[in-house]
Amino acid sequence: MMAVCMRYASSRMEAEDMLQEGFIKVFDNIGKFKMEGSLEGWVRRIMVNNAINKIRANKIKFEELGNVSDDFLQHDKNIIDKMSEQDILKLISQMPQGYKYVFNMYAIEGLSHKEIADNLGIEEASSRSQYAKAKKYLQQQIIKLEKINL
Repeated sequence: MMAVCMRYASSRMEAEDMLQEGFIKVFDNIGKFKMEGSLEGWVRRIMVNNAINKIRANKIKFEELGNVSDDFLQHDKNIIDKMSEQDILKLISQMPQGYKYVFNMYAIEGLSHKEIADNLGIEEASSRSQYAKAKKYLQQQIIKLEKINL
């Protein structure tokens, strides 16, 4: 669960706080677990919801809509295969906050843009924009790594 919290936190200390608060919620609500699905999935959902609530409370500013295109630069498509999970998570953690939150919720947690918008108090179009910008950001970082490793 620490890995889940780290994806949303700005620092390890913040992730530890999220983790502790999340487990307090887990223990306070353990009686509500209905044995439907896995305990891990239920705990994970609590951790993600706790992280989303912290994001909402911090009133993170998300970039407004801008020109975002999906035409990505050409690069060695095998570079991602060469990267470790830790390398990819490190790149995600270095994203601007708005990008990181939306990317985690959409690409990793599987929430829809509507759900993300409702959770974060932003427009659905802003969620889509942040996700597109996050993908572009990741691509640029991967290209930089590719050039370094040549």
